[in-house]
This record gives sequence, C-alpha cells and structure tokens, in this order.
Amino acid sequence: MPAITEKEKEKEKEKENKTGPLDIIFRSQHRSLKALLNRASTCSSKLLNSSDGGTSNQLIAYLSAFANSVVARCSKILQIPTQELQQRFETELPESVKQPSSYAKNFLEFCSYLALFQLSRRPDYLSKKEFRRLSYDMMLAWEAPDAESESLTKETTSGSNQQSEDEDGWSLFYSSSTKTAVQVDEEKTVGPEAFARIAPACAAVADIITVHNLFEALTSSSGHRLHFLIYDKYLRSLDKVIKSAKNASGPTLFSNLQLVEGEIILDIDGTVPTQPVLQHVGISAWPGRLTLTNYALYFESLGVGLYDKASRYDLATDMKQVIKPELTGPLGARLFDKAVMYKSTSVSEPVYLEFPEFKGNSRRDYWLDICIEILLVHKFIRKYNLREVQQSEALARAILGIFRYRAVREAFRIYLSQYKSLLAFNLAESLPGGDLISEALYKCLSLLNTNAIQDDVPASSSAEQNLKIFPVSLFTLSRHGLILQKEAVMNGEAIFPVGDVWVGETNPLEMAVKQSIWHKGKAEAAQATVDQVKVEGIDTNVAVMKELLFPVIVCAERLLLLASWEDPLKSTVFLLLTAFVIIRGWMRYILPSIFVFLAVAMLYCRHFNKGKPLEAFRVTPPPHRSAVELLLALQDGISQIEGIIQTGNIILLKIRAILFAMLPQATDTVSFLLVFMALILAFCPIKYIIILILVEAFTRQMPLRKDSSDRLVRRVREWWIRIPAAPVQLIKTDSKKKKK
Repeated sequence: MPAITEKEKEKEKEKENKTGPLDIIFRSQHRSLKALLNRASTCSSKLLNSSDGGTSNQLIAYLSAFANSVVARCSKILQIPTQELQQRFETELPESVKQPSSYAKNFLEFCSYLALFQLSRRPDYLSKKEFRRLSYDMMLAWEAPDAESESLTKETTSGSNQQSEDEDGWSLFYSSSTKTAVQVDEEKTVGPEAFARIAPACAAVADIITVHNLFEALTSSSGHRLHFLIYDKYLRSLDKVIKSAKNASGPTLFSNLQLVEGEIILDIDGTVPTQPVLQHVGISAWPGRLTLTNYALYFESLGVGLYDKASRYDLATDMKQVIKPELTGPLGARLFDKAVMYKSTSVSEPVYLEFPEFKGNSRRDYWLDICIEILLVHKFIRKYNLREVQQSEALARAILGIFRYRAVREAFRIYLSQYKSLLAFNLAESLPGGDLISEALYKCLSLLNTNAIQDDVPASSSAEQNLKIFPVSLFTLSRHGLILQKEAVMNGEAIFPVGDVWVGETNPLEMAVKQSIWHKGKAEAAQATVDQVKVEGIDTNVAVMKELLFPVIVCAERLLLLASWEDPLKSTVFLLLTAFVIIRGWMRYILPSIFVFLAVAMLYCRHFNKGKPLEAFRVTPPPHRSAVELLLALQDGISQIEGIIQTGNIILLKIRAILFAMLPQATDTVSFLLVFMALILAFCPIKYIIILILVEAFTRQMPLRKDSSDRLVRRVREWWIRIPAAPVQLIKTDSKKKKK
C-alpha cells in the first residue's frame, strides 16, 4: 500500500470532523477489506512464483509481469517450459498472428487455450478454484499483455478508484452483499473483448454466439465490467446446474420416463408444492411434474402419492409444433398470463402448461425459452440434414446454452429480452441477420472431424484450423458425464478441440455474430421508437390512422366528387384524359412514374433535411369517454362486425345456390352472362374493355344516365333478393370429450 501524504491526512481529518462516527467506521471497513484483498492477491502471486521455481521458466521480455505469471502457470499445467511454448508458437502458427503489435496478445491466447483445454479434461474442473482463478487472470492478462498496456491500465484504474472513494465511500451501508464485494474488488475488472476471446475457449463457460449477451447479463449491475466475485459465482452456479442435470437421470426417474438412448434431462419443475405446474386440457387442470429433455417435454400428473404415466410432447419430429405464451385460468377462463401452449398434430387439442407464481411470469418465460430452444435446434438439424456427430454437436451446443441460462437465472435472477438471449438458436432466430449465423454454424459443423486421434497437441495454424474442427460441445458434455453419443467418449479423449476461437484470428461464425450484433443496435433503437408511438384505445388509434391516411382520403374524396358530376366540365375533362391515356397505351407508365416521383421526393427530403430531426406527427385525440360509453361503443362495434360477417355469409350461400341450380332461371341468366363475358374477353382488346368499364362506372351519376342507371341497379337488387340462400346445418360437438 502506498504511503499516505500529509495533505491526504489533513483531508481525512476534515472529513472526520464533517461526518459522523458511523461514516468513519464504514470507510475504515471499506479500506481494510480492500487491503485484505490486495494482501491476499500478493500472497497468491508469491506462492505461484515460488511454485514455478521447479520448472526452468524464464520471463519473456515483451510480456507484462502479470502476463508472464499467467504464462508460467499455463506452462506448469501443460508441463512444457515457456521457451518451448514460444518456439511452438513461432513455428506452428502463421506469420499473420506474429506481428509485433499483436504478438504478446496472440501468444497469451495460444498458451491460454492449451491450458484451458488441459484443465477442462480433468473431472469437476468447474468446481476447482484453480480453474476459475486462472481463467479470470487470463482475461486480465489479455487486456494488458505487454508492459505499455499494463502501465496504462494501472493509471486508469487508480484514477477511477480514487474518485469512487471520494464520492461513494459512505454508500457501502446501503449496498447489497454483491455490490459491496464489487466495490472492494473494483481494481481488477475484465472488459467485453477479453471475455469474448477467452471464455468461449471452454465450451461449458460460454458460446461464441451468445458470449456478448452473457457478458452483459453478468455485468448489468457492475458498470459493464466483470468482477471476479461475479464470475466465480457464475461458474459455481454452472457447476451446480450441470451436476444436478447429471443426477436427474437417476434409475428411478429414468425408468419412469422411459428415455431413449442419448436423451438427457435438462430441467425439472413442479416438484416443490409451493411452485406447482398445472396442465390444462379443455376445462380440466391437473398438477404434476414437468420434465424437459433434448427431445421432448414430459408431464406426469400427480396421483395419490405417486406420479401417473408421463404424457410425452415431442419436440424433435416435425409435427407442426407451436409453442407460445398463453392466458389460462380456472375452467378454461383466460385470466392469468402464466402459461405455455403446446400444439401439434400429435395432440387433438392444445395443451396449456401453467406456472403459477404470485408476482410476474419469470418461470413461464424461462420454460418458454428453453422449450423453443430445443424446438429450434431440431428445426436446424432438419433444415441442414445433419447426421450423427454433427447432429449431436448441435444438440450439445443447445444443451450447454440451457445450462448457462439456468446458471445465470439461479445465481442472479435476471430475465433477458429476445435480443439478449443466452440461447444460441433462439438468438439466431430473433436477431436481424440471424440466418447468417445459422449458415455459418452449419459450415462449421460440416467441417467436423472426429476420426483424427492424436496423443500430442496438434498444430494450430490457420490452414489446419480450417481443416480440423472438432465437436467441442459434444466432448464437453461427455466429460461431465452426459452422454449424447458413445463414440464421442471413445474418440474424444486425446483431441485438442479447435472450435469457436482461433489464436489471433476471427472465424466465420464469430464474424457473422458481430455483424448481427451491429444490426441489433439499429433494431433495438427502431423498436424503442415503435414502443413510444403505440397508443391505447380504439378511438385514438383510428384517429391516428385517419391522419396518416389523410392524403389518400383526400384523393378518394376528389375522385368521388368527379364521379358525382357536380362540376360537369371537370368530370368530362377527367374522363376524356383517362380514356386518351388508356387508348394510347400509357397505363403501363403510370405506376413507374409514381415510383420515380416518390424516389425523387425522398431523395429531396434526405438532402435538404440532413441532420434535422423529424417533426412529430400531430394528431387530435377524440374526446375522453367513460367506461360505460366505451363498453357501449364496443358492443355496437361487435354488432356491426357481426352484421358484416352475416352479410358475407348470405352472399356466399346465394352464390352456392346459383352454382347448384336451386333457382334454375337465375342459373340460366348467370350462365349466359358468363358466356357473353368470356366472348368479350376473348375477342375484344383489353384496353377497350377497360374504357368500357370506366365509362359505365364513371357516368352513372351523369344527368343523362342517372335515371336509367338507378333503374338498372334497382332491377339487379330485386333479382338478387329473389335468389334463395343454400341451407346450412349446425352440428353440435360432443361435450363429453371436453370434460375428460
């Protein structure tokens, strides 16, 4: 700890005089905790340096002191001297990753990836403090791999720490336990780029598709900088989730569900009496236990002390499945937004799974997300026709994503939006440009190679990376005791997984993810504007629509005014000009001319309104109405809609009667009319037909034709009234099926 100057002592005395004794106690506790943490970190570094003395490792000049410490620990884990690691890095990797500006960072990545792979082959590596500390230190070293970056990092952190002490030193009393720990350990934090480069090297910790969203979830309450305490809590929660999934496939539960080979239980709900799961079918509802596997959903109704035979809802086969949020309630009432609807061709009617809770619907949203993830990964498999190891690798990636989602949810109680999902296939479905992520993932899966078994670590050059990509997610599950494919356990023991992250390079999958993330920002900004302009109330929305369609409404009103022949001169000129355009064959140029006019107008606005904000669209809302008036208006609107539907049904039934000759005279008339129209269409040019229709429709209100056209319309209406409607018979369904 640096010595305290006399000026700082005087400032502290002034603060002590101004503040009370309670504030002084919390400040002293804050500083003592920080001193203890720094002392522990220095002791651990000394122990590491002393333990590394057994191997003849020398410090690398271009690396920072902390990066040298990380490389020394990697050397000890790999049992390879640092000089040999450096030689292999220089001989095996291409020249593009050995540039002086990025040499230190790429060499650190090379050593970190090898060490993480070696550590991840050990049993229960997530529960080991060594793995969690080393992986975090790798991220810290990645941000400051050389001496220059390390000194710059120290300067920025010291300045921010001094400012936080002066401003927020007394707020420790109001912080939670996590925020308190974050304040104590605020000197060493990790940024998003370091996390995105190191964490995906271990397939269980992060996925290259969702690593940025995972970082945002972990750092949402810490200023978008990752602290070790949060990272450590996340890994411990992830280890707990994976072990619970492994223990869930016990012999009793396994035989009760009758799982097939390679089917893994991902999560179970409904076992706690205070958090039941209800299955609604028709008007009946039953509590029970809900289980999700990588192939289906299982629901076991609770009987007398035991669970009944499980109902299986398939997610793997293409059965036109639909999974979405839905409202449920007692006796089929739609009251509570806490259910998931499952619908497919295998069930006669939709099944509703309700997740009751007092506040919010986080349980429902979680189960909705993980069920859709399994459904989407199987759609991905069918779309690209994946087989064997490729299929297992895609399933393993989705399973690990669900485990990470569970770990974050159980550790931090965070709910994520659609653009920030931790589920890879869910994110690819919702992100703009997500189809590019799916295509890049398919290309990576098509390059899988499981036949190469090597006892030594292979070269990691760019050419070999493009040729040898191994199913790292599948092997990760196998190492944790979750077997999707038995062959993967036999062939995957000695393989170095070159997968999502490459030393000093960006693979196509990562490039597609970055491009989608860039588009995501624009989509979120656009969605925010959409949420702002949404208004409530039918009357208000109708008023907004009328104002937006005002130019169209004005044009329609003027056309109707011309068709009414109130001003004969204007109507005659319009009719003659329209007929002339049709005869000359200029109709085909009207639509392109409109498009060109709109394009020129938009370019004009873009040029002259550059940098100016768009003025708000002003709408005068309708007068406020009471709840009774709104109910009466709603009832009136429903009655009008019902009348329109009835009129449409009557028209269709009368047409049916004409087609099947219920009234022979009307059928003969319509038949002769259709033959006459067919002859006209066959032998008369289309432009003359258009002119004929235009003249007949436009001159109905003309003074010379008004009486005759009204008489013709009256005769057609009387003829239509005399046509009977075809009979309709309503068949009532059996209500006994719904009660079951």
